[in-house]
Amino acid sequence: MNDERAVLGKAKRIVVKVGTSTLTYDNGKVSFTRIDKLARVLSDLLNQDKEVILVTSGAIGVGVGKLKLRERPKTVQEKQAVAAVGQCELMHIYSKFFSEYGHIVGQILLTRDVVEEEHTRRNVINTFETLLKSGIVPVVNENDSVSIDEIEYGEKLVFGDNDTLSAIVSVLVDADLLIILSDIDGFYDSDPRNNSNSKLLSIVQEITPEIEGCAGGAGSRRGTGGMITKLAAAKLANAKGVDMVLASGSDPEIIMDIIAGADVGTLFTSKQQ
Repeated sequence: MNDERAVLGKAKRIVVKVGTSTLTYDNGKVSFTRIDKLARVLSDLLNQDKEVILVTSGAIGVGVGKLKLRERPKTVQEKQAVAAVGQCELMHIYSKFFSEYGHIVGQILLTRDVVEEEHTRRNVINTFETLLKSGIVPVVNENDSVSIDEIEYGEKLVFGDNDTLSAIVSVLVDADLLIILSDIDGFYDSDPRNNSNSKLLSIVQEITPEIEGCAGGAGSRRGTGGMITKLAAAKLANAKGVDMVLASGSDPEIIMDIIAGADVGTLFTSKQQ
């Protein structure tokens, strides 16, 4: 275990972001096994007196499954309606699984204007602090039924994806660690889908232009965030003293490996580490 990863075990306040690709199967249906594991792992962290915030994607994906649609809707209006259904179902699923392990969840839906305006931002921070003080897990998503940033523009806007949202949340709550679980097991020096010789970077101490050049393109078929958005999240979090780990979400048990300092995924170290 190296020194940079050793400090992760001391993290008290942890933000975990899960994407649609972690919550659903390739056919778009919900992966109850993964969500159950995620709830169990995060509940175990809570039992260790750590504070956990969950940032989740998946409202549209879960809505598509709930409504038994053959494909994701095309128009913004249809996506917003499906997201409204999916968000209810998603929170029901989280509430059910977390309650199995003795913990309560609370929903926080954010839009860009909420965190940009000082008064409402302070209210949001107060809500987070009150939930955490009460041992309740804040479950955060962008309010897709109202906001169209992520739906319409994907990664092009500042607040248009949940990778960036998770970094913003980690800064708002003054987190120690941000963990982003994705459909890739870390940050590579080139796109592993196109280059069989690409290498996984264990630690990134500074996001240089060369690192940014390795980011590649868009995200998976079921999500909106690509490697570019994850680098943007790392930049934002690191600049405010928050370490970030990017790792595979195929088995949420990896969260425990990260906390234990294991060499998994890619660690983006903060300036203050």
